[in-house]
Amino acid sequence: MEAFHRIFTNSRCSFIFFAIFFLFASALSIANAKTHEHTFIVQAAKVKRLCKTHNTITVNGQLPGPTLEVNNGDTLVVKVVNRGRYNVTIHWHGVRQMRTGWADGPEFVTQCPIRPGGSYTYRFTISGQEGTLWWHAHSSWLRATVYGALIIHPREGATYPFTKPKRETAILLGEWWDTNPIDVVREATRTGAAPNVSDAYTINGQPGDLYKCSSQDTVIVPIDSGETNLLRVINAALNQPLFFTVANHKLTVVGADASYTKPFTTSVLMLGPGQTTDVLINGDQPPSRYYLAARAYQSAQNAPFDNTTTTAILEYKSAPCPAKKGVQIKPVMPQLPAYNDTATVTAFSKSFRSPNPREVLVPKEVDESLFFTVGLGLNNCPPNFRARRCQGPNGTRFTASMNNESFVLPKNISILQAYQQGIPGVFTSDFPASPPVKFDYTGNVSRSLWQPNSGTKGYKLKYGSRVQLVLQGTSIFTAENHPIHLHGYDFYIIAEGFGNFNPQKDTAKFNLVDPPLRNTVGVPVNGWAVIRFVADNPGAWLLHCHLDVHINWGLAMVFLVDNGVGKLQTIEPPPVDLPLC
Repeated sequence: MEAFHRIFTNSRCSFIFFAIFFLFASALSIANAKTHEHTFIVQAAKVKRLCKTHNTITVNGQLPGPTLEVNNGDTLVVKVVNRGRYNVTIHWHGVRQMRTGWADGPEFVTQCPIRPGGSYTYRFTISGQEGTLWWHAHSSWLRATVYGALIIHPREGATYPFTKPKRETAILLGEWWDTNPIDVVREATRTGAAPNVSDAYTINGQPGDLYKCSSQDTVIVPIDSGETNLLRVINAALNQPLFFTVANHKLTVVGADASYTKPFTTSVLMLGPGQTTDVLINGDQPPSRYYLAARAYQSAQNAPFDNTTTTAILEYKSAPCPAKKGVQIKPVMPQLPAYNDTATVTAFSKSFRSPNPREVLVPKEVDESLFFTVGLGLNNCPPNFRARRCQGPNGTRFTASMNNESFVLPKNISILQAYQQGIPGVFTSDFPASPPVKFDYTGNVSRSLWQPNSGTKGYKLKYGSRVQLVLQGTSIFTAENHPIHLHGYDFYIIAEGFGNFNPQKDTAKFNLVDPPLRNTVGVPVNGWAVIRFVADNPGAWLLHCHLDVHINWGLAMVFLVDNGVGKLQTIEPPPVDLPLC
């Protein structure tokens, strides 16, 4: 015992002891890591929703697609075979993809698409992430039906930092069009107008029994008295932030975007498209049936949206049997916030904190201080376009941009391939670090600023750069909450607020002690958010709004992160089966 004490009181010995222990633990962890192999068949399947049967693009005939479950440290190998009639890629939303940028998935950014009849195998390792992520198509609007959950459990032998749940249930919130979503976006692209809104929202692929012809397929989520269960909630909707709640039950948030959070209790969640939230729910109500429900949070004024509610049923196993055979107990309906309840959204988003300040690695100093405006715009009708191609407001075409640059995808090669192989003419690296014109971003904006430039522009970052990025919403055409997603990285959200960001005053609001770690941040309507990260992952990484209508209009840019020194700071070579354009 005395010898053991001397080890811990001698700093040099202590360092050696912990170094040996760490190497031993790492070796043990690597030995326990597994490789999971899957095959995704992308193909049309018959799906019945809202009284109609559709030929819908799915993975393995499932909607949602297969749930993948791994442990922190495991490797995923997923062969995607395209038997559909559209190009497709798969993005592993939120996976860091350390040095494996070729597996990230956005078409024409990190790879050319998988053509009909082709295939591509994604290979990557989950490292340092635990919780809930998801995967989805990153080609056109295939994400409407091509998506699924990616569950990352702790390393073998490790436990959750909260009460072990009796059950775990993935809750995927989706958005359904009663027509082919590819036709919807193609029509909007042709006319320049906003696309038609969806016809329903879904929970695990089913609209729920508030819609026609849906009652018998409503999803049942089991619970029992005294249980503590874990709900893994994912917003896979294409274009809509969503409120989510469970009638008569409190939800304790314990994780988001595959990072643990300091627990807090709430009655309602709000998730932007792309975000995930892990919550504990206790079976502490009288045994019965209770609705889980989700409906729109719509921050843009006077914009059409799908004003419907999707439901599933939380059912206690010990709920009393109905009095009559075949008669179900009517579930209890929760009260959801109003569709424009920004106050509830703000209170919820500001509740997130990292659980252990000692483990927070937010950069205290920055090498790159960036300021990006995000918002919509209107393009004047080109002279060679007929009126039917300019059906936006007052004969215009909708567009969107960052720093007045509307992003255009290349057509013949991916940005990553061009960047790594030095192929000219594909992109430029002159994306502006700040708006070319300063203005009252959330006030009355001059019409001269409504029409952005267009191009394929990236911003170069040296390996290891400490980056601060202010994301400033604008009121061009209409202000809106924008869920901004960064590929290849997690980041710390150190502050958010309303109005125009003021560097003289708003820096006092920065939380550098326990900010939450996320991969998608909701930029408040008529407001701003500040994020920080270290550029320690070489590659070409898309930053974009996760409202798919906005990325189609150009609300995106690419960070070009240089290789560092040595193999461990250099992106891996491209796989031999990387799709060709």
